[in-house]
Amino acid sequence: MNQYPDPHQGEPWQQPSGGNPGWGLPPEPHTGGQLEPYGNPTGGYQPAGMGGMPEPTEPTLDTIGDIAITQNTVITPSGRFPIRGTVWTTTDMSRTEQSTPVWAIIVAILFIWTCLLSLLFLLVKDTKTTGHIQVTVQGGGHYHATQIMVSNSAYVQHVQQQVNYARSLAA
Repeated sequence: MNQYPDPHQGEPWQQPSGGNPGWGLPPEPHTGGQLEPYGNPTGGYQPAGMGGMPEPTEPTLDTIGDIAITQNTVITPSGRFPIRGTVWTTTDMSRTEQSTPVWAIIVAILFIWTCLLSLLFLLVKDTKTTGHIQVTVQGGGHYHATQIMVSNSAYVQHVQQQVNYARSLAA
């Protein structure tokens, strides 16, 4: 007896059950809603609080990467801890490069014989920022680091402002 389904009979859920309990049933559609981790009877991520008590819910004021900040708490994937007395550091590992775009070089070469002003096209610069910013927070016996990808220099300044806001809450 062949243990594999006959490819000429259609999709696996259209196969005859033939001793395999899952065959013959259509796939279960996703009903929507929030995804829940497997094996968690409470339904959803619930970090351990003090003495098993649920954490009070506060509105999230800001998020930096995977770090969320409330008025009194820092929430990271590894747990919650008070924001009071935390130390925030940033390391800018991005770089900005300037180069002459290809189109400017082509236009300058094509029109160099007609007008020497075409050489002004070589002054056109294209600015490109790549890299990431590393943000770390430590306090209350916890340490967490996150890396945030950046694509322009304005976003680098935005992340720095977010960290300064977190520092003001920690003071």
